[in-house]
Amino acid sequence: MSLPGRAASPSASLLLGTSRRPLSTAPSASAAPSGPIRGRLTTASMNQAVVGAAYAVRGELVMKADQYQRVLADPAQRDTLPFKEIIYCNIGNPQQLQQKPITFFRQVLSCMEYPALLDHPAAAQIYPQDVLQRARHLLANFSGGTGAYSHSKGERIVREHVAGFLQKRDGYAAEPEDIYLSDGASGSVSKALNILIHSRRDGVMIPIPQYPLYSATIPLLGGTQLNYYLDEENSWGLQVSELESLVEDAHKKNVNPRALVIINPGNPTGQCLAESNMQEVIDFCRRRGIVLLADETNAYTKPWLSFKKVLRDMGPKYKDVELISFHSVSKGVIGECGHRGGFMELVGIDEEVKQQFYKLASISLCPNLPGQVVVDLMVRPPVAGEPSYDLYHQETTGIFESLKRRALRLTEAFNKLEGVTCNEAEGAMYLFPRVRLPAKAVHEAVKQKKTPDSFYCLALLDQTGICVVPGSGFGQKDGTYHFRTTFLPPEDKIDAVAKSIAKFHHDFMQKYRD
Repeated sequence: MSLPGRAASPSASLLLGTSRRPLSTAPSASAAPSGPIRGRLTTASMNQAVVGAAYAVRGELVMKADQYQRVLADPAQRDTLPFKEIIYCNIGNPQQLQQKPITFFRQVLSCMEYPALLDHPAAAQIYPQDVLQRARHLLANFSGGTGAYSHSKGERIVREHVAGFLQKRDGYAAEPEDIYLSDGASGSVSKALNILIHSRRDGVMIPIPQYPLYSATIPLLGGTQLNYYLDEENSWGLQVSELESLVEDAHKKNVNPRALVIINPGNPTGQCLAESNMQEVIDFCRRRGIVLLADETNAYTKPWLSFKKVLRDMGPKYKDVELISFHSVSKGVIGECGHRGGFMELVGIDEEVKQQFYKLASISLCPNLPGQVVVDLMVRPPVAGEPSYDLYHQETTGIFESLKRRALRLTEAFNKLEGVTCNEAEGAMYLFPRVRLPAKAVHEAVKQKKTPDSFYCLALLDQTGICVVPGSGFGQKDGTYHFRTTFLPPEDKIDAVAKSIAKFHHDFMQKYRD
């Protein structure tokens, strides 16, 4: 099996963006349309797939939080609110919540963005020697520094370093030509879905709960979203038997499942799949001829394996399994969300389909250059013996251990609340507690035309200034209610956040008790 393109195999003119068709000339007056002039662009006349797309992570809750933020900035209004600050726990955005950037990363970036610093007489006093060496090495291999377009796949030197990182991580060779740098992981995910989806008959299997990038993009491209449910009672585990049933049901509806999305570690659920579970998934994809999309963009707090390593360990029988994996610099210890760096690796993909990936990458010219630099620094950090190593190790270890402590403290706090249960975060910066709401609260939510979990989360924001995302934005089993929160507030504030949520929850349950 090979992935479908939206066109036949590309000719050289397609790949190079040229055409034999002559440039058209301006139309003559006689060619002007004779019918009525169309009205203004409205939501009724625009692309309805865009109107229908939803992205809860930056939805209603965040817009209201931003309104409150403006009120807090106004001395004449700030005392009208029952809180003193907005705490954005809606998105994995570490540096927004005061996580400090890694010094080595920012030092190299500063030299890359302003190369004159490298020749400054005080450079050796300002920067460690390995920072200067790294910046010079990258600049020598970036054709125009960070201000020029790069190769559409990203600079070759960075892709070589990513390949080396993957080989060290997995124990198997990686090919730089099969690696595409991108603006975060999202850019790569969108390209892969663009390649996969040809029509409404093409289905993409996604976990529920899931990161809403998938539920927004699949219908936007005209495909069909196929939901499989994670098992909350068993640490958000994945049952392959449910995947089998989903495929059979899809075929009955004339939908062909083309791809399976696995988010590992989970977002919003935070779980890490066991190796045996990953082997079952790979075997399922081989038997069913389904492309495996492995979203591996989060931080890891327990032993973790990539799908590529598990696939290769399974031997030559599985060599034809099609795997596309995604990674970014945004999450966990690095937390460089704003630099929008990421990459994907194509494994077992048909050569002609790879050309189509390249064509898609070429249309957007190239991924941003500072993001490419951060990817390089992520996969090739300072090593023991280099001047920057001790500080780098101190900073990354400190952030990592703090994240684990914050996750544990917030999980324990949630599990003490009436009617709330929360699985531990095994590998991501998110928690997804389940809240059992009183029937009276559910009734009031319906009366206000809100989902019950949105009603709860809006009340939480109104009373505490804490912004989370309702579980309905990620998907959940009917009759259950959740919310996703990060555990990114500074460690010296995490107990206050937990206390504030606990007081709100107690008051809410009292108000709506049956």
